[in-house]
Amino acid sequence: MKYKDKTFPVADRVQDLLQRMTLTEKIGQMVQPFGWQCYEKQPDGTTLMTESFKRQVARGGVGSLYGTLRADPWTGVTLESGLSPREGAEAVNEIQAYAMKESRLGIPILFGEECSHGHMAIGATVFPVPLALGSMWNPDLYREMCRAVAVETRSQGGAATYSPVLDVVRDPRWGRTEETFGEDPFLIAAMGVEAVKGLQGERLDAEDAVLATLKHFAAYGSSEGGRNSAPVHMGLRELHEVDLLPFRKAVEAGARSLMTAYNEIDGVPCTTSHYLLQNVLREQWGFDGFVITDCGALGMLTNGHNTADSGEAAVAQALLAGIDMEMSGEMLEQHLGAAIAAGRLHESDLDRGVSRILEMKFTLGLFDRPFADPDRAEQLIGSAEHRKLARRIAGESIIMLKNEAATLPLSPNIGRVAVIGPNADNPYNQLGDYTSPQPKGAIVTVLEGIRSALGGDPDRVLYAPGCRIKGDSREGFAYALECAAQADVVVLAIGGSSARDFGEGTIDLLTGASVVTEHAWSDMECGEGIDRSTLHLMGVQLELVQELHKLGKPLVIVYINGRPIAEPWIVQHADAILEAWYPGQEGGHAIADILFGEVNPSGRLTISIPKHVGQLPVYYYKRRTRGKRYLETDFHAEYPFGFGLGFSEFKYSHLQVEPAIIGADGEALVSVQVSNLGARAGAEVVQLYISDLASTITRPEKSLKGFRKITLQPGETQTVTFSVGREQLEFVSADLSRVVEDGDFTVMVGPHSGEYLSAPLRVESGVDEA
Repeated sequence: MKYKDKTFPVADRVQDLLQRMTLTEKIGQMVQPFGWQCYEKQPDGTTLMTESFKRQVARGGVGSLYGTLRADPWTGVTLESGLSPREGAEAVNEIQAYAMKESRLGIPILFGEECSHGHMAIGATVFPVPLALGSMWNPDLYREMCRAVAVETRSQGGAATYSPVLDVVRDPRWGRTEETFGEDPFLIAAMGVEAVKGLQGERLDAEDAVLATLKHFAAYGSSEGGRNSAPVHMGLRELHEVDLLPFRKAVEAGARSLMTAYNEIDGVPCTTSHYLLQNVLREQWGFDGFVITDCGALGMLTNGHNTADSGEAAVAQALLAGIDMEMSGEMLEQHLGAAIAAGRLHESDLDRGVSRILEMKFTLGLFDRPFADPDRAEQLIGSAEHRKLARRIAGESIIMLKNEAATLPLSPNIGRVAVIGPNADNPYNQLGDYTSPQPKGAIVTVLEGIRSALGGDPDRVLYAPGCRIKGDSREGFAYALECAAQADVVVLAIGGSSARDFGEGTIDLLTGASVVTEHAWSDMECGEGIDRSTLHLMGVQLELVQELHKLGKPLVIVYINGRPIAEPWIVQHADAILEAWYPGQEGGHAIADILFGEVNPSGRLTISIPKHVGQLPVYYYKRRTRGKRYLETDFHAEYPFGFGLGFSEFKYSHLQVEPAIIGADGEALVSVQVSNLGARAGAEVVQLYISDLASTITRPEKSLKGFRKITLQPGETQTVTFSVGREQLEFVSADLSRVVEDGDFTVMVGPHSGEYLSAPLRVESGVDEA
């Protein structure tokens, strides 16, 4: 059997195996059932495979399993019923061995796992959510994180991950905003490229590499009203220029798997878009991997989009458009055979997708090295080194939005600190969506981080939750005010929650103690499927802030949340504001590091924060024709894209563009001097924007085209240089080609999208490109 001989080329092995397969076996390769349903944990920690899984293997095999190691309330897998790192690797090995032994051809299973900000398995390291990762403006550090995630995932047997998320957010009311890198396609593309490099490594068959899956293709973050899976109204030109850019760059970087989005674009579901999946993805970009649906997307074709009147019609539409695998597998398993029998599809239509899936299995080394190493899993997953990395990443991602009268950093010799708020000591509220159950002590909360920073002295740190994220109970106000009255400064941790109901109970608002109740209190106001109509704080959080402000104490706001918060009163009255997003398991330490000056904040916004929800959309790259203002307010963001403060003051000077005139394929060097005028070392994110002053297609007022994070010592000056050429100056024309037109441009370099130095650049045909 040639396909079992690794000395043969992958293409030969694929063809040899494909011609041996029955129709039923081919269908089996294209389905991806839920992996957590294929085993049951026993009291001694071992696992038994379910009879339903055994029957499915006997019917024709299982090509892939989704989330075998995933644990959360959606799966119903808990700390008790779930698997430790070693147990997980052992269970995956048992499942793999059974499938290969009991199936006729011995084809290994591809285990696909969720790894948006860490492997979604018990014991794995929980890093900050992608919105925070983008806020680092440090793609190299993100790539290092992706290497750690790949190591943890592959050591347990996971060979594919459903990340990175490359959606461009236009309306942050969308609950999945936290899963994205923000609003700018250039920055998202830069992060996506590093995700592919970090996850896939040098070789996909290495023990520290997993297959990256780009999602959600496409325009998922641009839905009507910020509602999940709602229609997208967008022309093809804008689609190519904005939403498709990160995907194109990630495909060019070597991504071999892609997931379609739930939404439709101009009436065509992405799951059945021949244009997206064939014309663009494969023909224009040369993508040679496989395409998987999101969970339940095929069912939406008959119940939602209603482009198909039967399951057979739905699977035929999807496969003919370019779908190769279905997450959940229900529609393909039930209707694919019937669709072929009815003549809607031919077996050759399956062969394309099956060949792509098999090719990836061979490339991943699954036929030759199908099993995980439990010892390696136990050693590497959740390691001290990865926790240290999580703390560093969280520290670089936190954004200081306000620091009136140098309120921060706090002196380590300060007397008493009151740590108040529903997010002060709630571990799950700090982690974001797509997070597994956590053992006690695994998460460092804000309260614990501050206590640690102050030497653990219980008399110096007072705590009260004050209120919950949601709900109108004010019973905790009095105790919170009592604590704050005794303190020298108030640190108020508020915001949102993407924590699903882990059955952990709730918090006693009078004492802050954890209370186990029959039904756990869920404060979830963000995450997948949790879209909002406003961006205000929920519940009585703002009232709590206002009551505490009356005490006259220095008030430091720490936002922990998954989307921007629009609260002008807090902007006006707080002494300092930190935006931490969901900072992961080391977030409490990272926040304390900034509060007490151990880390100089260097996070910068990757999403504009509006003054009021009525201003939406407020993304910075809007057209010049956007209008004047509203009757009640202007249309400028409260905090613009790229904004963020630090404990150092940076000065920009001597912006130069050389040469000032180039040809369409020429290149200019843009240089600027950045000086640290402060008394401490600090990191600055130098941002390059381009404005096309006149073009045949209306252009954004400005577009990010480069950035660099640099560290400067006190008094140090560094010259930062960018190259500006075709890639930075081009736009997508009416015929969807990428062009650079003659004319005048403005080059802008500065600390954020609203503050910069500028210089002219001109493009002229006939200028010598040499």
